[in-house]
Amino acid sequence: MSPLNSVHFTNTSIVHPDFFFISGFAGIPHTNYYYVFMCFVYVLTVVVNTFVMFMIYTDHCLHSPKYIAVFNLALCDLGGSTAIIPKMIDTFLFKSHLISFNACLTNMFFIFFFMCIQSFTLAILSYDRCVAICFPLRYNEIVTSKSILVITATLWILAGVGVLIGVIFISRLSFCKSTVIDSYFCDHAPMLLLACNDNTPSVVINWTHPIVLLWLPLLFITGTYICIARALLKIAATSERLKAMKTCTSHLILVSVFYFPFIITYGLGSNIHQNARIINMSLTTILPPALNPIIYSLKTEEFTASIKKLYRRKKIHYRETINKYFHHK
Repeated sequence: MSPLNSVHFTNTSIVHPDFFFISGFAGIPHTNYYYVFMCFVYVLTVVVNTFVMFMIYTDHCLHSPKYIAVFNLALCDLGGSTAIIPKMIDTFLFKSHLISFNACLTNMFFIFFFMCIQSFTLAILSYDRCVAICFPLRYNEIVTSKSILVITATLWILAGVGVLIGVIFISRLSFCKSTVIDSYFCDHAPMLLLACNDNTPSVVINWTHPIVLLWLPLLFITGTYICIARALLKIAATSERLKAMKTCTSHLILVSVFYFPFIITYGLGSNIHQNARIINMSLTTILPPALNPIIYSLKTEEFTASIKKLYRRKKIHYRETINKYFHHK
C-alpha cells in the first residue's frame, strides 16, 4: 500500500493518514532558484538575529524594556524561520514531499506559534513607542523591565494555548479523502478542506484565531499610532516632531512588511491562486525575520554605540595579546 493511501484508525470514527503530501507550487518552472534564495535568507536571519541577541545579552546598557522586546522579536524571528525554512528546503529542494501526521501537526504548531509571537511583539514595540512619545515624563514609571517581561510571558502563553487549541481540533478530524496539502507547509486552512467529518469547530477557529492573534494586535498598533499622531501634532518645534517621528519610522516599516501580505491573502480569500498564496505567505514568513534586525535594531543609536564599544574592547584586547606575545618572545 502506498504511503499516501495508508491510514490508521485512532478510534471507530476518526481516520488519520500515515503521511501527508505537501504539494507546493503548481506548474512553475525553475522553483529551485527560489528555494536556494531561501537558504541565503535563512543564513542571514540566523546571523543577524543571533548577533542582536548576543549584543543585548552581553551589554548591560541594552538591558532596558525596549530591548527586552527587541530580544523577544529576534528570538521569535529565529524560531519562526527555523520552523519553516529548513523544512521547506528539505521538502521541495530535496523532493521530500511526504510528512508524517504527527510531524505535520508539530510543524503547524510551531509555524503559527512564532507567527503569532511576531505579531504580539510588534504590538509591544508600538506600546513602547506610544508611551515614550505620549507620556515622556512617565515613561520610566509606566514601561519597566518587569512589566514588559510580564506582558511578553503572558502573550507567549496566550499564543501557545490559542495555536494548540487549533492543532488539537485538527487532530480530531478524519482525513479519508485526499492527503495532498495545497500549500508549502502543513497549513491549517488547506488541511480543513481535506476533512471528511464535521469540521465546524475547526472552521470557527480558522476564522476566530486570525482575528485574535493577528488582527487585534494590528488594531492595537493602529490605535497607538493614532495616539502618537495626536501627540506629535501638539509638539510646536518642527525639529522635535521630526525626531519623534524618526523613532517610529523603522517600526512602521516592520509592521507594513509583516501585515501587508496577510491583508492581501485574507482579503482575496479563496480568489487568490495557490501559487500566489504560497509566494505571498512564504515571503511574509521568511523576509521579516531577516529584515527586522537590519531595519530596527542595528540602526538605533544605542545599538550602534554598543557595537562600537564592543569593537573598541576587542581591539584593545587584541593589542594587549599581541604585546604580551612579543614581550615574552
